[in-house]
Amino acid sequence: MLADSLHQPPRHPHAWAWLFGVSQLAVVAVWWRWGWQAGLAALLATHLTVVWATLWPRSGLLSPVLSRLPTGERVVWLTIDDGPSGDTRPMLDLLDRHGAKATFFLVGERAQARPELVAEIVRRGHDIGHHSHTHPQAWFWALPPAAMRAQIDEGQHALARLTGTSPRWFRAVVGMANPFVAAQLKRNGLARVAWTARGYDAVLRDPQRVVARIERDLVPGAIILLHEGAAHGRNVETLARVLGRLDELGYRTVLPEAQEAAMPLPAA
Repeated sequence: MLADSLHQPPRHPHAWAWLFGVSQLAVVAVWWRWGWQAGLAALLATHLTVVWATLWPRSGLLSPVLSRLPTGERVVWLTIDDGPSGDTRPMLDLLDRHGAKATFFLVGERAQARPELVAEIVRRGHDIGHHSHTHPQAWFWALPPAAMRAQIDEGQHALARLTGTSPRWFRAVVGMANPFVAAQLKRNGLARVAWTARGYDAVLRDPQRVVARIERDLVPGAIILLHEGAAHGRNVETLARVLGRLDELGYRTVLPEAQEAAMPLPAA
């Protein structure tokens, strides 16, 4: 296991801007020395790198991101996005029956509308993460600085008011985090979380297919991404199948704080 903390908010949230500026100076030099064709290729490469870093959920180029727990034990971190919803209580009941724990990545506006569900998640010993304030699914990746700050600040304040504790973990909407996310994570003490295994249960109706997709990427320390409240109405059934399969395979669920506490201290 690694001895460093799992919780790593960005330390240098504007480093990307300096690096990008240097890259553009290099583009100018290439253009001047080798002509417009080489310069254009270099320009496209630098811009596409930023686009890739924004759209690839596991990219740590723009800000640190946790996509797997550093352990060889048969444990997983179960994460459930997009709530609270009408699925929350039955999901909590399922987790209780399996002795499992999960982190619910909640949308601030939805949490404000159903505070009793937020309280029930906490009462049953689960963790709450931050998943934006209004869940702008189509445009989160492209939000400018002021809009990004509003999404993260307002969601953080809403969840902190409801629970009495500021969330420590943040998951970008659809996992896509543009260059303006890092500064807001640092201001709020948030660390970004991606995933190891997902089944696309927000869109797939067939729980068996979802479980098969998750199992394909299941490894010790995997962060599993699930959802609640999808329009197809089968997220609860999917969670039941996932928990059953984890039991069959000998995996147990952990929350990151417990896993971090189990990590060995560095040698003196």
